[in-house]
Amino acid sequence: MLNLIQAGTTPGSWISPFFFDLIIADESHRSIYNVYKHVVDYFHALKLGLTATPKDHLEQDTFQFFECDTNDPTFAYSFEAAIAHDPPYLCDFEVLKVRSKFQLEGIHGPTLPTAQQDQLALEGMDPEEIVFEGTDLERKVTNAATNALIVREFMEESIKDSSGVLPGKSIIFAISKQHAYRLQEHFDQLYPEHRGKLARVLVSDDRYVHGKGGLLDQFKTQDMPRVAISVDMLDTGVDIPEVVNLVFAKPVYSYVKFWQMIGRGTRVLPAIKRPWCTEKDRFLIIDCWGNFEYFQMEPEGREPGAQIPVPVRLFRARLELLQGILAAPNPEAAAAVVTDLRADLAALPANNVVVSEAAADLARVAGAAFWAQLDDAKFRFLAGQIAPVLRAQSGLDFKALRFETLAVQHASALVGGRAADAEGLREELVAQATELPLTLNQVAREEGLIREFGSAAWWSSTLTPEFHLRLTDAIRRLGPLMRYRSQESHPIVKLNLRDDLLLKEFIEVGPRREQVQTAVYRERIEARVRELVAENPVLQQLQRGEPVTEVELEALAELLREHEPWVTEENLRRIYDNRHARFLAFIRHILELEPLETLSGRVATEFDLFITEHNDYSALQLRLLQTLRTFILQTGQVERRHLVEPPFTQLHPNGIRGVFSEGQIDEILALSERCVA
Repeated sequence: MLNLIQAGTTPGSWISPFFFDLIIADESHRSIYNVYKHVVDYFHALKLGLTATPKDHLEQDTFQFFECDTNDPTFAYSFEAAIAHDPPYLCDFEVLKVRSKFQLEGIHGPTLPTAQQDQLALEGMDPEEIVFEGTDLERKVTNAATNALIVREFMEESIKDSSGVLPGKSIIFAISKQHAYRLQEHFDQLYPEHRGKLARVLVSDDRYVHGKGGLLDQFKTQDMPRVAISVDMLDTGVDIPEVVNLVFAKPVYSYVKFWQMIGRGTRVLPAIKRPWCTEKDRFLIIDCWGNFEYFQMEPEGREPGAQIPVPVRLFRARLELLQGILAAPNPEAAAAVVTDLRADLAALPANNVVVSEAAADLARVAGAAFWAQLDDAKFRFLAGQIAPVLRAQSGLDFKALRFETLAVQHASALVGGRAADAEGLREELVAQATELPLTLNQVAREEGLIREFGSAAWWSSTLTPEFHLRLTDAIRRLGPLMRYRSQESHPIVKLNLRDDLLLKEFIEVGPRREQVQTAVYRERIEARVRELVAENPVLQQLQRGEPVTEVELEALAELLREHEPWVTEENLRRIYDNRHARFLAFIRHILELEPLETLSGRVATEFDLFITEHNDYSALQLRLLQTLRTFILQTGQVERRHLVEPPFTQLHPNGIRGVFSEGQIDEILALSERCVA
């Protein structure tokens, strides 16, 4: 095209500036500059620029090029709108910020502890000459402990697969190829049981990366590797919906590139997922270099340590059961549980870094003497110090472990006299057993037990020693079959409710019902209010902290309502995501006198805290809570009757009553009331 334009008047080779009616520039944050700008400028046509990351830099201003006001494009469909759509087009994310001392403060030899200075001297280095800033890491200096910290924090905090042990599909963005290979070495050293499988370096000049069966193809289509450590290759243009973790192990200075890198995790999972695929309602970004602060972004934070691995849950469930049995007391049953606990500890991988660091604590519980006399202090030690070490277990049948955990929790509820909890757990155990496909030979061999297991007669006399032995035998036989359990497929919950702010990118204002982008409209309102402060006595009184009358407030409201930008209380509630605040609260918020809580912020905080406190909920229970969260955001209210109507009956015919006990329902209603209060 450029050649045709530059050909001038040469017969047959020239193209008219009026040849096209419409020119579309995709990726217009980069495609309309330099040589391409000459092509776009040459033609007299309507010009449409498409980009996910518009620029407002002086030398490359996308808005100016297309004659739009900065940050006010002709049309915008925001990331938030794509998330809020039902079903969602994109997946939201949380951010966990991880920084080491050296990253923040640098490495300055003269200020290091004496032992570290002596270590440098023994290695032939002068501590006085070791002066590096944090930004020099992996560029001018590398520090093994810093890289090990990144790997270990990732393994601790990443979104895991259904076992709660291994991370789901993840991309680590490294500074350089050498840095990438150093990170891979740390994965292999710290977790030798997964050496060469869990984490692999993917760089473009590696001939083993490309093509069918190459490392990239394996990362996309197979269980392993789970972690791709990349330098530039996976930053843009790679579509892998299964990715649930991104690690920014390098600083990023381009805002456009930063958002493109975030985009690697935003893909929504397809309806038909691969067997090893992690469930995905959000993804996690672990930021090791303060990139979000650099770009002045404040995403929803992530509290560390929220996910409890299955082996840890099982170990703690056994401890709770043991405490209940010892209170009875029942020496034979107690001895059986102690045997199970010690077997769990004996199965830990010896070379794992988590196990190595807990060697002293594990040695304390290794002998029979520790278990002979158990008191409250020992139980606290086992639950607090020893149980977390069980997260190092790998290569286990985690579906069987989850089934066994339910059985142990059921026994514990019985021993503790919690009949309602025991009944709920019994229903879950029976439901999982009845989902086993009898058409498989391995399952058909246990058909008799499966049918008995689902009968009321089998669960009679639950407090007898004979029942405990019968349940233990059933778990031993049915647990390994859980891998064949057919998963019940639930359709996407679709809500048919009134229009909701979360789905609206534009708002209608003024007598002509002009459509304005919500962010732009909010800026107009705030600018107008700040302008009026100089001349409006009501706003001046508010700033001085003086009371105002209802008549004065109504006069201010009328002034804003009847003139540009046409402010109404209804629109204020929409753009500030608060359905209950009054006009005065919004004005005080704009004047920065009092912060205004948003509905979505309050709901997110309350639900996240509630789910963290109830980390033993099943997948179905969590789905119902997520549906309730969406219901509250869309309606701003919830009553008990709503919970036994659609959309909740799409998850269970009895709605919430089929998923939670009465006591749990009361807790959930209290949660809902806190959200909409």
